[in-house]
Parts: sequence; C-alpha cells; structure tokens
Amino acid sequence: MAALMQGRVLAAGSAQGELLYAAEPLSFWGGYDPASGEVIDRRHPLSGAIAAGRVLAIPASRGSSTTAAVLLEAVRAGSAPAAILTAGVDTFLALAAIVADELYGRALPVVALAPADFARLAGGGRVHVTADGRVAFDDAAPA
Repeated sequence: MAALMQGRVLAAGSAQGELLYAAEPLSFWGGYDPASGEVIDRRHPLSGAIAAGRVLAIPASRGSSTTAAVLLEAVRAGSAPAAILTAGVDTFLALAAIVADELYGRALPVVALAPADFARLAGGGRVHVTADGRVAFDDAAPA
C-alpha cells in the first residue's frame, strides 16, 4: 500500500485519526446517528462502528440531500467523523462540510480520491489528511 496519496479537496481542512473504511456507500439519513456518531444502518458493513473522531472512508453517500442535514447535525453535536475520504466527488458530503464551516466554524475535511487510491485504504491504519488534499498513513505522515 502506498503511504501517500493526493486527492481533490471538496472541503478544506486537516485532520488525523484511525481509518474507518467501507467499500459500500452510506446513507446518513437513517444510517448514521448524529447524536453518537454510530453507523446505525444494520445492513451496512460498518454497522455498529463509531465514526465520530475517525477518518471515514466511504466511496460515496447514498440517498438524497438529507445526508447533508444529518452530517451537519453531527458536526454541530461533535459526533462527526474527523474527515471523510471518498472515491469521487460527493456533493452532499461537500455541502454539509462547507455549511458546517460557515455556521459553526468547524472544518470537516472532505477529500475525493481516485478509485484506485480509495481501494488502497482498505487495509486501515491511522491517517493524516492535509488541507491540500494529501492523505498519508502514519508511517509517512506529512510535515
């Protein structure tokens, strides 16, 4: 697995944390508890996992604009992921992060990776996300 990847910044910010990876999209509406940060969709591979404070890697969100509303509430409540990595541009996740920064002054980095780079996240680990869209594993943390 490569230690360093460059993605497209959808919402700027820097973060670090344990990676929480799934190859399946996640619906935040009915799939994420904004009070606790738990993935509550019982059919999703991350069911029961706590994403709060972790770097969440999902290929995309599933559903509609309610994803942005639920994620925005999670940011307000302090139970959002530290950052979100996707396998392409996801406008609903980006919208929530941009509005969270405007309303609450809290950055939620959202970075779109190339699908091949996204797949390399499957091994997990601790990652760092930089404001310019670099994603590095702990053994190659950016300066």
